[in-house]
Amino acid sequence: MTHSQSVLAGDRLALARLLTQVENNAPDGRIALTELFPHTGKAHLIGVTGAPGTGKSSLVNQLALHYRKTQNKRVAIIAVDPSSPFTGGAVLGDRVRMRDLAGDPAVFIRSMATRGSLGGLAQSTAAMSQVFDAAGFDLVIIETVGAGQSEVDVARLAHTTLVVEAPGLGDDIQAIKAGILEIADILVINKADRPGVENTEKALKSMLDLAHPAARVFQHHGQAMPTIAPVQDSSSAPMWIPPIQRTVATEGRGIAELAESIARHAAHLTHSGDWALRERARLEVELDALIRETLVNQFMEDISQSQYDAALEKIIQRNLSPWDAVKLLMNGRSK
Repeated sequence: MTHSQSVLAGDRLALARLLTQVENNAPDGRIALTELFPHTGKAHLIGVTGAPGTGKSSLVNQLALHYRKTQNKRVAIIAVDPSSPFTGGAVLGDRVRMRDLAGDPAVFIRSMATRGSLGGLAQSTAAMSQVFDAAGFDLVIIETVGAGQSEVDVARLAHTTLVVEAPGLGDDIQAIKAGILEIADILVINKADRPGVENTEKALKSMLDLAHPAARVFQHHGQAMPTIAPVQDSSSAPMWIPPIQRTVATEGRGIAELAESIARHAAHLTHSGDWALRERARLEVELDALIRETLVNQFMEDISQSQYDAALEKIIQRNLSPWDAVKLLMNGRSK
């Protein structure tokens, strides 16, 4: 039985081995990805991002438990830790989770350190998501720490992106400083039992109003809730306005409501045709990245190190511009 066949058959050990090969971009991993690709395209990918200290790990843990207990769905979690591999942050995060999720064969948690290669992070995360998708997991939750460009890139892989905030992390909304609101499908205020939750919600609402002028707010049981206003274009599909969900993950409060919002968003994507558009955009980004990587590798194989060094030295001496150096190197490739 091949590696990919073992993964399709539900072999957890084969799955763990393949994920390592994929993360390391090993040749065996690439072969298995090719074999598994026809079996992908079924899982719902959920990105969870936001500033450190918002309790994302606890939130993801509670979401996974909710999906297991109430819907019997198979859940994979990819915990992307952009911190130094020496801190062990990802491992510690998993230890917390394992108390609740340990021993459940329908839950698989995988930590992934960036190891300084932010460029390839989205690519290897996409590849891992495809492995879980082919292996029959219904939901793949991609959890990132922080709110930088790499997190934005990873969140773009997802069908539904949750941006998590928490009161008391400063007057300004931390994650939004990085322009992350643009990728938010659902805004979550975790640790909502803390003082300052109203101010956080108010700040998020004003940001939403700026980003979505079509959003109208009405009061429901004392809670301000955004309505979905029609999009002013030829299609009749309504516009999705990111809802704001309050949660207290450590107590499991608001988790069922958050799962309901995620389900509503998935239904919206399907109904509006956005699911297919996001899938297309995601695969287009992946194809472009692979083309770039392959072309660079081919180029470096054709050029000798001495040719490259000579061109670089001429650039340093200002005898050659980088653009002319590229032309020179491209023409000098051995054929």
